[in-house]
Amino acid sequence: MNKLVSLAKRRGFIFPSSEIYGGLSSCFDYGPLGSEMKKNIKDLWWSAMTRRHQNIVGIDASIMMNPTVWEASGHVASFNDPLIDDKTTKRRYRADHLIENHIAKLERDGKEAEAAAVKVAYEAADGTEDPNRTLYNIIIEAGIKAPDTGSADWTEVRQFNLMFQCNMGAIAGSGGVVYLRPETAQGIFVNFHNVREASRMKVPFGIAQIGKAFRNEIVKGNFIFRMVEFEQMEMQYFVKPGTQLEAF
Repeated sequence: MNKLVSLAKRRGFIFPSSEIYGGLSSCFDYGPLGSEMKKNIKDLWWSAMTRRHQNIVGIDASIMMNPTVWEASGHVASFNDPLIDDKTTKRRYRADHLIENHIAKLERDGKEAEAAAVKVAYEAADGTEDPNRTLYNIIIEAGIKAPDTGSADWTEVRQFNLMFQCNMGAIAGSGGVVYLRPETAQGIFVNFHNVREASRMKVPFGIAQIGKAFRNEIVKGNFIFRMVEFEQMEMQYFVKPGTQLEAF
């Protein structure tokens, strides 16, 4: 990965953001070639998705919306990752990934019965009274260790919301809390009626959008494959109930 990052930087595709001040984890700037390549991809997608179809139109929704949107969609309550800390190194891991990787390792090692037992407990975790405690118990009982150090000294599992919060107002705390959108789809959904009326569309029709999204990834890394700021290209196609297969 280091060689790939170095090559991309030398060729002018992508640079670590604010590198002269030490950079910022999982944030990157697209250079001369990178920005051109990115624009070409977006233009090609936009043309193929909207201009070649009479019943698909585009929008450019705001990054910030009324916070009730995210409450209604369930993002405020459930857009979370279950995280656990290694007390020895203070490094943070996703509890579900630790368990899934452990199951995969058991299967590779031919320990099918043990893998099946852990898998059954893991799949039932969401339906328990305290899913976080259940995940923690699975990790402890299965003897799952930190992949980097082999330590098994874990904290409790906690849920971390992936949305960035900010305050709208001249003084912090004087206005309401708003969120940087974690996905572009909600901007499409809340504009369904506006787009249908303005474009005189009838179902079935589609709404496309290209735009920034933000996720407060606690476990960062993997170059540009896991960034806190990224762009999505998305089209939502609306059909009458029961006609999904026909429209597809």
